[in-house]
Amino acid sequence: MADAERKIRLIDKALEALAPLERRCTLCPRKCGVDRLAGRTGVCRTGSWASVSHALLHFGEEPVLSGTSRAAGARAARARGGSGTVFFAGCNLKCLFCQNYQLSWLLEGNAATDEALAAMMLGLQKEGALNINLVSPTHVILPALKALRIAYENGLRIPLVYNSNGYESLEVVRLLDGIVDIYLPDLKYLSPEISKRYSGAADYFENAAEAVREMSLQQPVLILRPEGEARRGLIVRHLVLPGCTADSLAILAWLCENISPFIGLSLMSQYHPCFRAPDEISRPLSPQEYRPVAERAAALGFGHLFLQPEPFGPDEHLVPDFRKKEPFRWK
Repeated sequence: MADAERKIRLIDKALEALAPLERRCTLCPRKCGVDRLAGRTGVCRTGSWASVSHALLHFGEEPVLSGTSRAAGARAARARGGSGTVFFAGCNLKCLFCQNYQLSWLLEGNAATDEALAAMMLGLQKEGALNINLVSPTHVILPALKALRIAYENGLRIPLVYNSNGYESLEVVRLLDGIVDIYLPDLKYLSPEISKRYSGAADYFENAAEAVREMSLQQPVLILRPEGEARRGLIVRHLVLPGCTADSLAILAWLCENISPFIGLSLMSQYHPCFRAPDEISRPLSPQEYRPVAERAAALGFGHLFLQPEPFGPDEHLVPDFRKKEPFRWK
């Protein structure tokens, strides 16, 4: 209970500091300035409540999060629990190619009270989840923290994963120190031109770099349990995009020069053109684009490197359908 009590104290401190920002919202780099308590919405199109699409056991995250690192296949993984994943609707970034566009763009989800959200977390723990994995929590950080406070008071004890697009406010990330056990941010782009083109955020890297630096100060080493599951740390995700190999290589160089080599790096090849993907990326990623990035990542010597198979074929992808009860069941 000591860890839960410590987290509750830190949550109270964070809520006190963040509450005024909701009246003139600057919770993310967009700094829309809207009064969310009065029902106004900015880029994320979210008011003061969290909207949840699904809360489920997810077996497709990095092996150290889903519990598949030393398990003999999917059946063994399911016996170990999976990642207790809560998918929020809305997003502050709005990538044109987002595979979760039903949530980020179309806002498909249901409003959840703080008590209901806490009950989801506790329910996932009871089902055997290895962690609570908050997906796209940036724009709903206040209700998420309020729900976490309730959950810790009622016995939540598994690690907390902050699964973010990386477009974060440094002020907010600093307030999460001691609350978040495992940071799982994207580092999508280095080029302002590319980030403006695909996500409407020319300042993406400027803000994401600051956030990832702070996350690495809080959690500089990815620490695993004897079974191979993550207990604490930082895993940076990067999705290689078609035609953007040079930008991916620049991101690897920046990580190597600025961030601890003992973090996790997850290099993804699963790009699939979705929603409003512009013409130049309306195609799968090729092996010739992914391979040099994967080889460079291996050569840089990151302590924990997670690679996906070389790019999927045109009929293979990992795009979930959140209109289904089981959005990750493709067959």
